[in-house]
Amino acid sequence: MVKNPVILENIRLHKLVHGGQCIADSHDGKKVFVWGGLPGEVVNIRVTKKKSSYLEGIVTEVLEPSNDRIVPVEPEVYLSSSPWQIMTFEAENKVKQAILEETFEREGFRDIDWTSFVAKGKEQPDEAIHSLPGAMRKTVGCPHEGYRYRNKVELGFWGDEDGLHYASYVRGTHGKQIITRNALASDAINDVLDDFLTSLSHFVEKNGLRAGDFKTVIFRSNQAGDVVAALFTKLDTDFSDFMKPDSLKGLTIYHSNPKSPASVPTRQLYIKGDITLNDEVLRKNIMYDVLSFFQVNLPVFEAAATEIKQAVTDRPCVDFYSGVGTIGVPVGASVLVDSDESNINMARKNASEGTKVVLATSETALEYITNDKILVVDPPRAGLHKDVVERVLEVLPPKVIYLSCNPSTQARDVNILSSAYKITRAQGYNFFPRTPHIESLVVLERI
Repeated sequence: MVKNPVILENIRLHKLVHGGQCIADSHDGKKVFVWGGLPGEVVNIRVTKKKSSYLEGIVTEVLEPSNDRIVPVEPEVYLSSSPWQIMTFEAENKVKQAILEETFEREGFRDIDWTSFVAKGKEQPDEAIHSLPGAMRKTVGCPHEGYRYRNKVELGFWGDEDGLHYASYVRGTHGKQIITRNALASDAINDVLDDFLTSLSHFVEKNGLRAGDFKTVIFRSNQAGDVVAALFTKLDTDFSDFMKPDSLKGLTIYHSNPKSPASVPTRQLYIKGDITLNDEVLRKNIMYDVLSFFQVNLPVFEAAATEIKQAVTDRPCVDFYSGVGTIGVPVGASVLVDSDESNINMARKNASEGTKVVLATSETALEYITNDKILVVDPPRAGLHKDVVERVLEVLPPKVIYLSCNPSTQARDVNILSSAYKITRAQGYNFFPRTPHIESLVVLERI
């Protein structure tokens, strides 16, 4: 962060790049990566980071706006979690498709026949946005415009003379901004925010605590509208008299290392109610809990799962990085592999009889990658472990079906595999509207 901020005036922005910033050139020739701007705009920029070869900054004033610019639903905090609230949904989807194509072109793939970008799942009823304030309803228009889709949100806290509040970090600063609702969260989650904050505020006041004693709270909802929550605290104390609000199906409280900023559980201090949820994916019941890996935009994910199932075509397959089995169970995988014990515990409940469910890292479960079974992978942002890539090239499964939340590492891995595989299908998905994140699916067949 720059102590004495510099304002760059009358800067024309060029294009949006992977990661979400707009790129520009300063008057002295340095590259500037800018939040809050759109291609073609002329803006003033507050510099937030200075490096020898580039600058980073935030738009402070738009002098010549783009035709794609709209008023953000959350003008004070949108840059923190959903920086693309400033553009139309149509423009966002076009930009994401372009970034996806450019990402693969950098790895040498210039002739991919990309299937139409998928921006939404099944249509939702108009009632899905009735709980929005009037101004939000006017901006959103309808559910598929990219709001009210997240079934999981994580919020921080702030305390002042008025009490305890939810808060979000403001990009480019060390400060927080108080929030009351989240425009990306499901209606079910927004409906319980006040109840939970009231319960926590009473507990804080009763026990002489402060906002800084807590890290974050995670809320999760399912399609039926049930909500569960996990609170992370730096305190190793008794929470037995904490009053779980009736609007929450279940609540758990975890101690988390006070020396680390991350909300990682070290010990469970409290649990009331049931912290598990159920949803259907392609007509298969999937159980997961508040901390499980589960897709945050289920309707759009189902569109991808449908494509994966069609690519499997009832042939034997194995699912690596399986989570709770969100892909593997609906497509009938015979083996599910994941390194997280809580995910595997849920996967065992979700899998059909006869399915082998393996607790292991991908690189220690290589024997399950064989030349007679399709390999389905949905790895973390780092992409496939190098040992997995080497194993694939050694035994040559008939297909590799690769879903990714990071097209850069996906394109890298696909490039390595291209010595033995060809791309037969490639498609992008807007799993995360109003954010720069892109999901992509590539189906590879053995040459």
